[in-house]
Amino acid sequence: MAHSSFRVIALPTTVAQLVRETMRSPGYGHPASDDVAQGYGPCRHCLRAFAVGREHRILFTYDPFSGNETLPLPGPVFVHSDVCARYPEEAGFPDDLRAHALTLNAYARGRKLIEQAYVTNGAVEEMVERLLARTDVDYIHVRDTGAGCYDFRIERTALRPSQSALVTARNLPDVQRQDVGP
Repeated sequence: MAHSSFRVIALPTTVAQLVRETMRSPGYGHPASDDVAQGYGPCRHCLRAFAVGREHRILFTYDPFSGNETLPLPGPVFVHSDVCARYPEEAGFPDDLRAHALTLNAYARGRKLIEQAYVTNGAVEEMVERLLARTDVDYIHVRDTGAGCYDFRIERTALRPSQSALVTARNLPDVQRQDVGP
């Protein structure tokens, strides 16, 4: 079910391809490991659960804050060993993950954790909407509550009015200040 107020940001295709080609963790160089799935995952690229005992998956170290924040927080993640399509950003919350206990970490810029919420009943949209309604929240990291691993990021589809004003102000040409008076 597509949802218009937020988008789901799965692991970039370039990262998944690099890991498959080099069998190394991007940014760290740690060896990656390929094995038959012993757990549901999910694949951080297509956001589908793994077929336990049948599909191969690659385990590697990934920093979900890379490119967005200066402070790293790396951890273990999985992708399918075989090429898979990246989860569409506008496709709404991934159905394969609804059955699992999830932790939603709502962050402000600077990797400041604003709120942590838990969903165990599959009804994630209401919680996502509530968190994104907060003016101090910029994005959400979805994590598996049991394993603690990062799954994906959620962002607003449109800028909030306060963000739009900032972007507009940054794009204005520099204006020289002129003093008025004697």
